[in-house]
Amino acid sequence: MNKIKLRAMAVSTGLLLLLSACAPPAEEPVVEEVAAGLPDLNGVWQAMNTAHWDLEGHHARKTPVTDTLGALAAIPAGDSVVVGGSIPYQAWALEQRNENREHWNRRDRAVGCFIPGIPRLTYMPLPFHIVQSDSKVFIAYEWGSNSRLIHLDRPGTEAELPSWMGYSLGRFEGDTLVVEVSDQMKDTWFDASGNFHGENLKVTERYTPMGPNHLRYEATIEDPDVFTEPWTISMPLYRRMEENARVLEFKCVEFGEDVMYGHLRRGVKKDPATDY
Repeated sequence: MNKIKLRAMAVSTGLLLLLSACAPPAEEPVVEEVAAGLPDLNGVWQAMNTAHWDLEGHHARKTPVTDTLGALAAIPAGDSVVVGGSIPYQAWALEQRNENREHWNRRDRAVGCFIPGIPRLTYMPLPFHIVQSDSKVFIAYEWGSNSRLIHLDRPGTEAELPSWMGYSLGRFEGDTLVVEVSDQMKDTWFDASGNFHGENLKVTERYTPMGPNHLRYEATIEDPDVFTEPWTISMPLYRRMEENARVLEFKCVEFGEDVMYGHLRRGVKKDPATDY
């Protein structure tokens, strides 16, 4: 490199350093405060139940990998979180659910690290962080580092296209945050037991403070293509109380790839009836 180019580089570097030193300090990001009179939902929360395995009441049972991992891979028993106890499927849909259950480890998209959707992300066995302002509610989920934005300032709007997380419009009714979720992909399931929905799913969530450190979470499910009537799940959500509680990383893609593409490594042809 010749002397002229070296001098030019030196001058450029000096100018950049000078400009950096003279530039005003960066402004602090503006964080909106929660409006007076509204409940403060900010914090790290987690469901403590077995709903991510099965929404309905169930006994302990094996999974397809119990033979290799033993008791660590078993599904623990759990009470139903469905109001009334059971999901009101249409007859054909109940048969489909039962078939899904037989092949859940090969059909459940969450196994392959696809976004579980709403309401399932709420009760996956990892925490989530709510950040609330006057116009938006942002939720960051540890599972898959997924996130969603609830719009409090867009009543009557719709999504342009379906998505794995859907489109969330929120409002407060007293102390309860009510969220209507539409336009979710039909591929998401409600749990790991084959409970499913169609493309016309509507979910209405309710987050109600029950004290300083827990919320009552309810989600009403409507899908006339699959169910005979709307039905609701209900459960408490607990505030994580550890010092400096926060959402950590769980990048599940590297784990899901083994399931999604394992048949290629094994030289086995993909079964379109059971493999996603």
